[in-house]
Amino acid sequence: METMDFNDELPSSKKSDSAADKNNPKNKSYNTGNIDLLMDVSLRVTVELGRTRMQLSQILELQHGSVVELDRLAGDPVDVFVNDCLMARGEVVVVDDKFGVRITEMISAKGDKGAG
Repeated sequence: METMDFNDELPSSKKSDSAADKNNPKNKSYNTGNIDLLMDVSLRVTVELGRTRMQLSQILELQHGSVVELDRLAGDPVDVFVNDCLMARGEVVVVDDKFGVRITEMISAKGDKGAG
């Protein structure tokens, strides 16, 4: 059986690059067509209406029907977190007797406000 040396068949530009070139993100080419592979990944989405601080004794006194005062007013935007990272702000809406959130503002990774 005949053996082949694959390095001899590659053009000189495709032969092994230096380690520095391989680690440089500018030189990497990504196949952006494979985003479908990520579509089934589960993420934890949290919508925060507001926050409050309570003592343990106050929490133990809570009963069915108790009202907890939050640090935001009714109608204020809610924060949308994905895996504990702030991603957007929105408003609470009711659709077919269920609550939902209409996204009004996207937050970039740098914390800048995006288009909404």
